[in-house]
Amino acid sequence: MIRILLIACLALLGACVSHSPAPDAPAAAVNDSVQWEPDIATFEQADSVVRRRPGGVVFVGSSSIRLWDSMPDDFPGVATINRGFGGSRVRDSTYYADRIVTPYQPSAIVFYAGDNDLFEGRTPQQVRDDFVAFVDKVRDGLPDARIGFVSIKPSPSRAELLPQIREANALVRDFAKNAPNVDYLDVFLPMLDAQGQPREELFVADRLHMNASGYAIWAGVVRPWLAKAE
Repeated sequence: MIRILLIACLALLGACVSHSPAPDAPAAAVNDSVQWEPDIATFEQADSVVRRRPGGVVFVGSSSIRLWDSMPDDFPGVATINRGFGGSRVRDSTYYADRIVTPYQPSAIVFYAGDNDLFEGRTPQQVRDDFVAFVDKVRDGLPDARIGFVSIKPSPSRAELLPQIREANALVRDFAKNAPNVDYLDVFLPMLDAQGQPREELFVADRLHMNASGYAIWAGVVRPWLAKAE
């Protein structure tokens, strides 16, 4: 009798296992670009009270754009629109391009991002591919706007990434050569000293973000490019 009861219990257990539902498949990963939603919402709130100035120039990208406080003075007569959000990567600007780039209908876009990407471990090829994706997305709404990629800067705090920075810059430069209305704006070389190392005097105490001298170099590179776009 005990043997019969044991066999029956084993059979019942097998039936329960065979009919138990399969575990749920893991939920799709949420795009980590959503972490910048508060910044983007702040931009949109500003847009609700400020005219969007079609034909202006949108500066978009990471903290080096966000902290460019001298932008209005560096580009007199240009309707500059600063849409930099600190810590962002190339793909973040792509994710939000239809909210912080195309709505302004700019004549030109000055783009800077990439060093945060490399610092997080993305490869130079991925940085190039992410920028290509940004260009493709912008082209959907702005087929004629000029796009300038400001080269990834050589920061003293990230000097160990110089080989990857050089490679990423070269890949973007090669892409820009064959992409209509896309240009590579070289600030990398002017920010190196005679030994090929980052110039410390161009940076604030964190050795990552620039001071006025660093931004003066950027303005000196971007200004002639914008003049050609007019």
